[in-house]
Amino acid sequence: MKKLKRKPPFTLLLIGVFLLLVLNSCDESLPRDLTPTAGSAGNPAGLSDWFTVYFTDPKNPTAESYRGGPDAELAAAIEEARVSVDAAIYDLNLWSLRDAMIKAYRRGVAVRLVIESDNLDEPEIQDLKAAGIPILGDRREGLMHNKFVIIDRSQVWTGSMNFTTSEGYLNDNNLIQVKSPRLAENYTTEFNEMFQDDLFGPEIRATTPYPELKIEGVPIEMYFSPDDGVDEHLIDLIQAAEQSIYFMAFSFTSDSLAEAILERAQHGVIVAGVMEESQVESNIGSDYDRFSQAGLDIRLDGNPRNMHHKVIIFDEKIVVTGSYNFTNSAENVNDENVLVFHDLQIADQFMTEFERVFADGHR
Repeated sequence: MKKLKRKPPFTLLLIGVFLLLVLNSCDESLPRDLTPTAGSAGNPAGLSDWFTVYFTDPKNPTAESYRGGPDAELAAAIEEARVSVDAAIYDLNLWSLRDAMIKAYRRGVAVRLVIESDNLDEPEIQDLKAAGIPILGDRREGLMHNKFVIIDRSQVWTGSMNFTTSEGYLNDNNLIQVKSPRLAENYTTEFNEMFQDDLFGPEIRATTPYPELKIEGVPIEMYFSPDDGVDEHLIDLIQAAEQSIYFMAFSFTSDSLAEAILERAQHGVIVAGVMEESQVESNIGSDYDRFSQAGLDIRLDGNPRNMHHKVIIFDEKIVVTGSYNFTNSAENVNDENVLVFHDLQIADQFMTEFERVFADGHR
């Protein structure tokens, strides 16, 4: 891998207690009170106020306390909810989120959940059900693999992080909060297709109101799988890359994406990545060997647990993140969501995380 032409990465302050302001659901540029991932000297100057990015911190000595991680910020936001909390989540055993949802429900907030049926028996989910919160399982072979929460139809929390202790504290993950009524409308439309219409997987219709939008001038694309053809959109981004493609992939078995990346590498685009070691070892279809044999600087992750990101960074200015692994199942079978941010500030934070994970990796 060629040396990245970047300033030395800042050390991220990932644990803290932050206060939430009441949201104005009519404004696309809502004020933010959650501090962003920050440098050691404080918050980066001039950071936009419509998003906040969090990364888990598995190396933190306090990680196994299961306290103070990204879930604490999401729980605080749920506790400030005034009207509604809709959550489509693969799994949940974080008591912080369980307690926040129950408290919100008991004070009159409309709380609704869609869950992967394989995980309905989790005690924390049963606690939510016992409290009276309506919960719908997908009841199908494919996975309801989303991890998103919509609060007051004005903000969305999503990323790679399942809402479990291992995912929030021991595995490498990202969670991003975006304040935008239009983005929330997109996610609410998808949620209602599952919760109200009982449609999952290939049954869901491509009806996203604003598949492309801007927040404070920042272009954002969003796609749901399998109805939006995520693979084609990612290939378009790969083919448009001019300088670099960096990725962190829990699972990478998509031949079409691999071929597009290899083609760009042949045209001089720098490609480097980190893949979850257990998936490479257990998955016959992994593209790790294919990338390595082509001379790309691809590493196995160094986390003794899981490197669970599903991230691609293009030219250090465009970020893809969400629940979507780079696999055939994510493309054609599972319920997934993907966000594409064309923003230098977000890209810089994800590049810092990439550099950390990459430095910990090995061949």
